[in-house]
Amino acid sequence: MSDATTTPLTGQVAIVTGGARGIGREIALVFAQAGADVALFDVNPELLEQTAQELRALGRRAEGLSVDVTDGKQVEDGVAKVLDKLGRIDILINNAGITKDGLLIRMDDAQWDRVLAINLKGTFLCTRAVAKHMLKARRGRIVSIASIVGLIGNPGQANYAASKAGIIGLTKAVAKELARRGITCNAIAPGFIKTEMTEALPEQARQRLLEAIPMGTLGEPLDVARAALFLVSDAARYITGHVLVVDGGLAM
Repeated sequence: MSDATTTPLTGQVAIVTGGARGIGREIALVFAQAGADVALFDVNPELLEQTAQELRALGRRAEGLSVDVTDGKQVEDGVAKVLDKLGRIDILINNAGITKDGLLIRMDDAQWDRVLAINLKGTFLCTRAVAKHMLKARRGRIVSIASIVGLIGNPGQANYAASKAGIIGLTKAVAKELARRGITCNAIAPGFIKTEMTEALPEQARQRLLEAIPMGTLGEPLDVARAALFLVSDAARYITGHVLVVDGGLAM
């Protein structure tokens, strides 16, 4: 039987960016299982509807919205549609992100600009748009998906590391701005998680990576989703400005 322990998000509405697949999809499913209605922002219409149907099958309201998080107007319009269709916004998960790897001296401006635009500017635009409504409600939970690469760096990922380090700085600044209005703002820094990105690694590189992780295995999207669920729940009501590392010990 469902109760407040198993459904801690009942009556709440969450926005998950990059929510159609991977870690974002897993977060959306975990939140729906915990009682939340969910709006997905993504740029893949087919996957958006597929994931939204999965959420509805759990008995939740779900909206799949085609939103480019680098476009401020699309973000503002998307937030307005969520309020119109679902009535409120309690939670924002900034998950949308990409990689365009390359060594620094070979990285062109487009590689740099695109990664910073989606990963960092997108987080800023979505946070700004949602914060306006959370301030009026005097309550809210914002969680942004950073990366251990933003904490320790990684060769060939100067753009990605900069974007994720920027998310951490943004998180701490916003946490200080919004704390007195009952809004928490935290980040999760995943290590190497089983996603399309890590599945594409050559076997030799994958083996070296596993040897570097003290727990000896890649993480699962569910590991990140459960960390997000904790940070948006009442159990984390007194935690803000924190970076929760989910990496099997890699960044110790």
